[in-house]
Amino acid sequence: MKININTKKFIYLISPNKIHNKNSFYSELENLLKTKKIYFFQLRLKNYNENQIIEVGKKVRLICKKYKTKFIINDNPFIAKKLNADGCHLGQKDMKLHKTKNIPKNKIFGVTCHNSRKLIKKAINLRPAYIAIGAFFKSRTKEVKYKANIDLLKYVKRLTKIPVVTIGGINDKNYKKLLLNNANFLAISGYIWNNKKYKPQEAIEKLK
Repeated sequence: MKININTKKFIYLISPNKIHNKNSFYSELENLLKTKKIYFFQLRLKNYNENQIIEVGKKVRLICKKYKTKFIINDNPFIAKKLNADGCHLGQKDMKLHKTKNIPKNKIFGVTCHNSRKLIKKAINLRPAYIAIGAFFKSRTKEVKYKANIDLLKYVKRLTKIPVVTIGGINDKNYKKLLLNNANFLAISGYIWNNKKYKPQEAIEKLK
């Protein structure tokens, strides 16, 4: 499935790693989607089992649908199918476990390419809906193993018209640099959910 790059929604919001209070999380997510800045929402619960992800995902899908936000499941196309999500995001390890043929043609799938030109070229041949590259900055959400830079972003934009999602430590101080260099979407998590200065809705309002 192709995605709309001619949109004012430039944020690819990724869920917190843990949801401590489900009702508070659902309410906060709805408030964030009301800002009309979020194009994708990815449910990324690494240490949850399938039943737990499905339980949360059912509610999240309804909220995303209400605000016309693309609902993406991290890692697992089978869970994405069960939830009738809009698509699935695959990391490089996930690519070995789940063939892209398992994802229906009318669904979105994105591919992590880290900072590798080789992986980018390989991903292009799979014709994903988007390519994710990074990390561009230091991140509190996860350890940075692959450091990307603006030259890599420019390289991808020259190479393909497939939309590019940039990831890694993006916040209100550095996000404009990526947009000015034609990143289509900014994947953000920690800045929204774990911000010591701003509440989630206050944090997202800083991204204009």
